[in-house]
Amino acid sequence: MRPSLNSITSREILSGVRGASVEELSQHAGAMDTNGLAKAAPNDGRTPTLVHRMKHDKSILALAVSSQYIFAGTQGGEILVYSLDTYELRRTIEAHRGSVLNLTLAQDQSLLFSSATDPIVNVWCISGFTRLYALWSPYDVGDIFCVAYSSCYKTLYLGAQNTSIQWYDLKQKDLRPQPDLASHPSERKNRFFDSTGPGGVSTPRPQGAETIVRDAVGGQSLEIDRQDVHQFAHYGYVNCMLLGQGILPGAPSEEVLVSGGGDGRIVLWSIDQDNGGAISSICTLEDGREEGESILSLVRDGAFLYSGRFDGEVNVWDLETRQLVRSLKAATGDVLTLSLGGGHLFAGGVSGAVQKYNQHYETISTFQAHDGLILASRFTSYNHKPTFVTGGNDNTIVIWEVPDCGGSAGNAKRSNNDLMVESLNQFISFKTVSSLPKYRADCRRGASYLRSVFQNFGAATEMINTTEPCNPIVFAKFRGNPASTASRKKILFYGHYDVIAAENEQGKWKHDPFTLTGEGGYLYGRGISDNKGPIIAAIYAAHELANEQNLESDIIFLIEGEEESGSRGFAQAVKAKKGLIGDVDWILLANSYWLDDHVPCLTYGLRGVIHATVQIESKHPDLHSGVDGSALLDEPLKDLVMLLSKLTGSHGKVQIPGFYDPILPLTEDEEKLYEEITATLLRGNPDLGDPEELAQSLMRRWREASLTIHRFQTSGPDNSTIIPRLAKASLSFRLVPNQEASEVAQLLTDFLQSEFSSLDSKNTLRVTIDHQAEPWLGNFTSPIFQTLESAIMSVWGPTLGHRRSSIHTLKHNLNSFNPNPNASSYDSRPSPTTSNTLANGSGETDDAGADAGPGFVAQKPLYIREGGSIPSIRFLEKEFDAPAAHLPCGQASDSAHLDNERLRLVNLYNSKKIFKKVFGELPLR
Repeated sequence: MRPSLNSITSREILSGVRGASVEELSQHAGAMDTNGLAKAAPNDGRTPTLVHRMKHDKSILALAVSSQYIFAGTQGGEILVYSLDTYELRRTIEAHRGSVLNLTLAQDQSLLFSSATDPIVNVWCISGFTRLYALWSPYDVGDIFCVAYSSCYKTLYLGAQNTSIQWYDLKQKDLRPQPDLASHPSERKNRFFDSTGPGGVSTPRPQGAETIVRDAVGGQSLEIDRQDVHQFAHYGYVNCMLLGQGILPGAPSEEVLVSGGGDGRIVLWSIDQDNGGAISSICTLEDGREEGESILSLVRDGAFLYSGRFDGEVNVWDLETRQLVRSLKAATGDVLTLSLGGGHLFAGGVSGAVQKYNQHYETISTFQAHDGLILASRFTSYNHKPTFVTGGNDNTIVIWEVPDCGGSAGNAKRSNNDLMVESLNQFISFKTVSSLPKYRADCRRGASYLRSVFQNFGAATEMINTTEPCNPIVFAKFRGNPASTASRKKILFYGHYDVIAAENEQGKWKHDPFTLTGEGGYLYGRGISDNKGPIIAAIYAAHELANEQNLESDIIFLIEGEEESGSRGFAQAVKAKKGLIGDVDWILLANSYWLDDHVPCLTYGLRGVIHATVQIESKHPDLHSGVDGSALLDEPLKDLVMLLSKLTGSHGKVQIPGFYDPILPLTEDEEKLYEEITATLLRGNPDLGDPEELAQSLMRRWREASLTIHRFQTSGPDNSTIIPRLAKASLSFRLVPNQEASEVAQLLTDFLQSEFSSLDSKNTLRVTIDHQAEPWLGNFTSPIFQTLESAIMSVWGPTLGHRRSSIHTLKHNLNSFNPNPNASSYDSRPSPTTSNTLANGSGETDDAGADAGPGFVAQKPLYIREGGSIPSIRFLEKEFDAPAAHLPCGQASDSAHLDNERLRLVNLYNSKKIFKKVFGELPLR
């Protein structure tokens, strides 16, 4: 009599056997009165803290965690490999044709076993992410729900949908004949698709059924021997298995296999190593029920075994007496996953909640982990930090910190990186928007918090006030070795704690802009990249050196609160406190970004800026164009348009006499830098086109002055009949090194007044210089730049670029935007390569995290210039007679000043390392 395959509901959820949609699964779970992760329970010391989350486009069905990586099996047959340190996606392994149902690591973490609905077990080498073996059964087993591996006996066990447990002794793999590939499950006739109907016609197979799985290639093919099968191991699906020693009281060194099935039974199996790993039943753990309900999950802690069932039931078994000693009720729905760590039991399931128990089986906390079903979980300790990982059908992997699972002391050891992120979390929460008066109090609180960070690390601090109502400057000094007081070098780090506004009224941010949120290896929040993240990284670098008594220089911090508003009051306040600040040998800042997302950069030049308002006003009031309009009337808006038209010629060339005269020519050394830049960028993104055109585009952005007209304003009501009495325009000049802002401002004023006089207008002109900042050019051969280069190469190592999947050039793509092939040379000019082009292009890779091919290695950082402006840098150089250098910390795609600003975790960590090296090594040069 064929056994009844009962109790399948939760396992169908896991495997997708009946093709249930995510929407249907969510209905099974019930309506969630939660917004998921955003509304996790407040941390009471026992509730895990959400640290990071990684989003995918398919359900996460299986998890495994090694000492370095998180492995996640998806409904799409992939294995995602994430770094445990930075949560970056390191690799996407296309592993199976069907959903990955189980991931199991060998005890020594050298092998990863994956099983799926294919039904294949693939064995992967962890070091190279390559497939070593592909294993299958001689029978049609259906889905393979679980795998266990005996590192002691080198034997693999699998539990299947057809109720069998099967095994393969890997020690025998080279002694057995190679299987006939016709026996591969994909080559067998499918009972449904290959069965014949009326007239002998077969049902057509679904499209893509024979799709080649990219990474499931190579390795040795293995087929289980027909005698290595235990049919009807359970009277239901074999849902879960585990292997361990110390399970049998009389034979503590003997390894035992434990399985749980759809029949509600837990079976203990002995392993006969002399018979190829064959299993035989030792005993069955039963609770006396006439009709058992499925065992959905198993986990073991010494002599106690925990099993998860439907409706939140968690059973506690004593393996010594083989008795059910406790039955717990969890608020999880069906218990699909169990994990143990730090003396605590974690149960997760259909409701999306996790219930956490202590060793007395008391509920410590219950928290909402997913907006959907929790299908997998794992507990690990990374760098002495207890970590709980969950995955669910909301396509999300979530990392939780569980500090009370950190050992007998109950407190997890906190690394400096952990503390740095915690400091950033608080720093980001202050809405330090300098441009809006309503945030003035927040700016003050943010400055006070920053000062407290310095004080806690032993730095001498002072608030330097600026003119009201401008925000204060935070001054701090880490003093170096007391024995070298007279000869100590001094490094000034400049930054700003104010940020661009992020009102989020249109809901374009994925998360609250002022709540630091970790997702996909990035930290999101306003100011995280510009400039709070780099500031905190520099502070922690100085602190670590001081703690290690390796700080040979004084590190001075000047962190202003008005940079995003033109550094109002900064210069005057610094001059007034120059005695406090003292002498400076070098200046360092970190307030920009790489050219793309892959190759570190050093910035040696910035453009300056002049913001001006040009206003023309008449003596008459606003008039009606029909009643008063005539050729005799000098209209202010007409005058303004004619006047502005005099400023530029074709292709934006500025017509002010003497404007271009001071600009320095391109040197041979600088030309070589552009050759390195274009070669590196084109290796990673061929679509950027011709290297010469790319270099010219970058030069125009970085080392050529430009004029931009930003907006027009007129008086009067907003209708089409008004002749406004007043018209004004906002414009800006971007200046390049050797152009003095004050001189250009005077040239602009004189030119406009001269041209306006030639109009012979009765109106009046007023030119106002609203703001100006000097351009900056550093010496990229100086000691500070060379120290930065050495530090970057030491920390980042060879930098791998990534090739775009498309091989079309930019010039080819531009043709699609030119409807007239006979257009003039002006129309066919290539579009300029913008920062957005580089940022967007950098993400389109063949395989996120895949190793780059030969020739994709940048041996040193790219030396670049920036088109933007930082008002204070040239002022500081002049005031302290010290050279400056600029270290970009973020990537091109960081979206600074835009929605969803972010900074990659690995960039934050590595920036701290670079600062530490520079602070330690620069004084020795």
